[in-house]
Amino acid sequence: MKSFKILTLAALTGLVFSSCNKKFDDYGINQNRPAQVPPSLVIGGILSDLNVDKPWSNVMRWNQFDCCNYNYYGDQRYDWSGVDFNSYLTLTNVQQMEAEAARLGGKTVNPYTALGKFFRAFFYYRMSSLVGDLPLKDANKGLNNAAPKYASQKEVFVQILQWLEDANTDLSQLINNPDKSNTAEGQALKGDFYLGNDLGKWQRIVNSFHLRVLIALSNKTGDNDLQVAAAFKTMYTNPAKYPIIQDMSQNLQYIYNNINKYPSNPDNLGNDATRYNMSATYLNTLVSLNDPRAYITAEPATLQINKNKKTPADITAYVGAPSGQSQEDMSSLMSNVDTAAYSVRSRSRYYSNYAGEAGVIIGYPEVCFNIAEAINRGWISGDAEAFYVAGIHASMDYYGIPAKGNIVKSYKGSSDTIPVSFDTYYLQPAVKYQGNNAQGLSQIIGQKYLAFFENSGWEAYFNWRRTGIPTFSTGAGTGNSGIIPKRWKYPDNERTANTVNWTASLQSQFGSQTDDINASMWLLK
Repeated sequence: MKSFKILTLAALTGLVFSSCNKKFDDYGINQNRPAQVPPSLVIGGILSDLNVDKPWSNVMRWNQFDCCNYNYYGDQRYDWSGVDFNSYLTLTNVQQMEAEAARLGGKTVNPYTALGKFFRAFFYYRMSSLVGDLPLKDANKGLNNAAPKYASQKEVFVQILQWLEDANTDLSQLINNPDKSNTAEGQALKGDFYLGNDLGKWQRIVNSFHLRVLIALSNKTGDNDLQVAAAFKTMYTNPAKYPIIQDMSQNLQYIYNNINKYPSNPDNLGNDATRYNMSATYLNTLVSLNDPRAYITAEPATLQINKNKKTPADITAYVGAPSGQSQEDMSSLMSNVDTAAYSVRSRSRYYSNYAGEAGVIIGYPEVCFNIAEAINRGWISGDAEAFYVAGIHASMDYYGIPAKGNIVKSYKGSSDTIPVSFDTYYLQPAVKYQGNNAQGLSQIIGQKYLAFFENSGWEAYFNWRRTGIPTFSTGAGTGNSGIIPKRWKYPDNERTANTVNWTASLQSQFGSQTDDINASMWLLK
């Protein structure tokens, strides 16, 4: 026993002396975390973050697609405070992904650096569109620059456009001149659960997103530094160099399943299926156009079925709630499930399984409408009506609505067969394209809004903010004194930790030091 105690004491003494020989900084290293990983492991998290704005989220209520009638689950108020800058964390991962690719054999131009440019463009576009100016060149340098200066929103968008141009160039080089001599991990794209590591498909996504950014700059066609119309024309007239999405199979979309569950699913059917109802901005527009998408996305209001004796095949039985209505009034009108005044989301479509529907991030209908808008505005030559029609067709296809045939509406154990004809739908004066004029432009943007239903993140709001189409509902339910705000405030920690640069940016953008959600950013001027 005595010898055992001596050995134990010696071991402990050795441990103490060994610890004393370690550098203090060594204790800051987590030995349980790998210091190096292949880029294919890093890219997975980045790809997941592209799906940041999921269906049936608060963002979709701010897009006025649906409403929450029960305050426990949320509301549709626009009293926006500080947005988060979590995308900067994602951009840190982009830097790490590129570094790992280089470490493992990636050449200067490799799939990870090419996609890294797209990721930067995507996340900076989203952040800047929400707030305005952003830290850019000095951002993501950690303690080397804990208080980064802000770049103007114009500088941010110039950089976004350059990233997208460079990403397309790099992808073309990788696709057309593959270097077979380098097969190291850093040179081969792996871990892409969206497009199966297909660089050709990614090139279409990059350029389709590029068109989105150019359309977002429609108020800046007079800016000689941007050359918005000329840039759009260059891309559109050179499809070999700038391939874009050409059908629904090429969408960038998030596929839900039993593991990555669709946000509305059987698990929450009993909790919130009747706590949310459809918004008038979306649903009542469909009804006014006799649009079959109403049958697919919504259920008839039970008040219309039980009291007014309408059938689920009667499109006037589908009623959306004004987002501006006070939540108390909306809740009261939805309190009795047998006489609810408003339509709820289709439970057979959105709560019957975990797969739901694909969450589109960048899709073909938007591409069609963006091209139609560019033609309408005179940026490019072409048949705006053809792209307008193609966009509507693509949106209908997403819901499985045939150009001519029947759709079946199942409701409370019974089914109704509803005949549909795209030709009949399209010949309505409110739908048929009225030409390259203001009315035609309004139709293009209005149909794009309908196609954005529960997908593409903030784009429905961004397009409304840019054009005023469609008319958004305001009132007690939307808050902010009945005004739809134009931007979010910066994160609170920017005000406290980066005060000098935050203040200077506000003064530069808005002529004051007030972080005002109703102020107009450069993009809107």
